[in-house]
Amino acid sequence: MKMKSKNNIKDKEKEKAEEKRRKFLKAASKLAISIGLTSPAIPFLVKGENKKNSKDENNQSKKEKKVKWGMVIDLDLCTGCGACVVACKVENNIPITGYEKKDWGTEIEWMTLIPYPLEEGEEKTHQFIIPIPCLHCDNPPCTKVCPVNATYINEEGLVAQIYDRCIGCRYCQVACPYSRKYFTWEKPEFPETYVQALNPDVPVRPKGVVEKCTFCYHRIRKLKEKAKDEEREISDEELRKLPACAQACPTGAITFGNLADPDSLVSKLARSPRAFTLLPHLGTKPKVIYLSKFKQISLLEEVKGGSSENEE
Repeated sequence: MKMKSKNNIKDKEKEKAEEKRRKFLKAASKLAISIGLTSPAIPFLVKGENKKNSKDENNQSKKEKKVKWGMVIDLDLCTGCGACVVACKVENNIPITGYEKKDWGTEIEWMTLIPYPLEEGEEKTHQFIIPIPCLHCDNPPCTKVCPVNATYINEEGLVAQIYDRCIGCRYCQVACPYSRKYFTWEKPEFPETYVQALNPDVPVRPKGVVEKCTFCYHRIRKLKEKAKDEEREISDEELRKLPACAQACPTGAITFGNLADPDSLVSKLARSPRAFTLLPHLGTKPKVIYLSKFKQISLLEEVKGGSSENEE
C-alpha cells in the first residue's frame, strides 16, 4: 500500500509538472505568435524609413559632392618651356623610349607639346605650342571600342584605364582622335639611378598594355584621404595646381579643378569668352579647355578649311 501511495504521489507530481510545462509552452507560444505577427512589421517599417532616409542622404550628398574633374590651359600664358612634360614623366614613371632610331614610334608622352603655325596673311610667321594631355572626354570614342571594358568613364568623369584587364588590342588607341593613348611595346626599363626616384604611388605599366594621362589621380586620392582624416571638404585652392603638370608650370598656364562646381576657378575659366576645345565638331566633349581668342580663330579656320577641302 505504501508503495502504491508513493507511486501515486509521484504520478501526481509528474502530472502537475507536465501541466505547468504545458501552460508555460502555451504562454510562450502566444507570446511568440504575438511577437511573430508584430516584429516583422516593425523592422520592415524601420528598414523602409532607413532606406528612405539613406536614399535622401545619398541624393543630397551626391548633389553636394558632385565631381567632374577638368583642366584649363591658357595658351596665351604658355611659353612652350616643356616643364609640364618633364614633370609628367617623372611623376608618372613614364619609361624613356622612342628617342633612338630603332625605337621610333614607341615614345610615350602623357603630356605632349604640339607646335602649331600662326599665319598672317599668306605667310606663316611663327608658331605657338599646344600642350595636350588626355582630354578625358565626356563622350570618348576609346571607351566604346574596348572589347574588355579596360577603359571606361568613372563616376568623377575621368577616362580610366585598367592595366591588368587590357589585352593590348589597341582599338582605343586607334579610336582616339587626339592620339592621347600609348602602347608599351617593350618592358619598361629605367637607368639604375632613376629607379630609386620612381614614384611609389604610380604603378609601372607592363609590356603590352595601353597607357595614358590620369590627371594625376593618385594625388587626387591622397588629397581626399587627407581631407577625410581632417574631417573637412577639399578646397578649390588645393585643386588648382594639384596635377604635376600644373604644379610645374612656371607661368601658371594650367589650372585644374571641379568643373561641376560653378564657383571653382577652373569652371569660371571654362566659361570665358576665350575658351574653346579641340576638334569640337567631333562631339567628344573634352574636359580640357583652352584659352586664347586669336589662336582659337586660327585653329577653327584650319578645321573649316580642312572640311571644305574634303567636301570638294
